[in-house]
Amino acid sequence: MPLAFDSLSHGTIAFGFFNIDSDMLILDCRFFFATDFCHNIIDLAENGKPGPYTAQWEVYQILNPADIGDLMGAIHGIHFSGFIGEVYRRFPFPRQPEAFKQKPEGCHTQALMRTLIQRFAESVQIPFFIDPDLPEVCIGPYRFTRAVFHELIRYVWQGGYPRWKDERRPPCVTAMKKAIDLTSCPMLKELRLSD
Repeated sequence: MPLAFDSLSHGTIAFGFFNIDSDMLILDCRFFFATDFCHNIIDLAENGKPGPYTAQWEVYQILNPADIGDLMGAIHGIHFSGFIGEVYRRFPFPRQPEAFKQKPEGCHTQALMRTLIQRFAESVQIPFFIDPDLPEVCIGPYRFTRAVFHELIRYVWQGGYPRWKDERRPPCVTAMKKAIDLTSCPMLKELRLSD
């Protein structure tokens, strides 16, 4: 389930998993896979160059809120609009509350998720920028404090809310933690990921 995170540029915005059968994440009106997020963080962690760091993140952008859909309506099975509605038609919310856990094999649905989102979104590159002399991180138009950026990473590490099923993390998530543990990147070296 996406949670609310404070940005410096856009106020409170949603970030997180929105369906337990997929590893896709939402960041306000932009969507990308957790595997890509983890690989982007690994690239940052392994960057040994001093000074600012810039990269391009590939995301799916949906500018019309109606095309995003109604998450709560889809969860309750009463309103299947937009992209999120199409996802919940294929992967309904579990009937048993104990089954509400983020599935570590969610990356296996990426081909279908790409097909679904391409009906509603365009694929774009957004800049990711960090200057070690500044106390913020830029992900496209969104600016976050270092602490909130760390919260985004922790969210993915934990499997969001409701956490990873059986506390089993996908390989990309454990690889991200390993890279962070070994990093000398000023933006990440104070970050500790624990169970």
